[in-house]
Amino acid sequence: MAELYCARCGAANDDNAFKCVGCGQKLFHPPDQSGPGVVNIASYLVLSIIVTVLCCMPLGIPAIIYAARVDPKIAGGDIDGAKESSRKAMIWIWIAFVVGLIVLIAYVVFLFLAASMPNLGGLLGE
Repeated sequence: MAELYCARCGAANDDNAFKCVGCGQKLFHPPDQSGPGVVNIASYLVLSIIVTVLCCMPLGIPAIIYAARVDPKIAGGDIDGAKESSRKAMIWIWIAFVVGLIVLIAYVVFLFLAASMPNLGGLLGE
């Protein structure tokens, strides 16, 4: 069995280890090996946070939750579960983005209509 050396502390680890035995650093395997660290599934965590803050908070929260589940599932060896969480995170990102965009467009249209109707205050009883 080959050894894998930690980039942070230099400790020798088994080639199938996820984390360094010396410092706990996540280990990355060379691409020519078929170890558990070779799996590359996008978590979309940063994108989830951005869409939550800028577009639609209530619908962005599920995106963050699913995105945060990807890496632990990879570390636990649940590759299918990680792919599913990644897919669901992207679905919620798109839902939050589209709903946020629709709300923004509706708000701009409302402002435009309100500005073009000077007697709106009289109609509202003011």
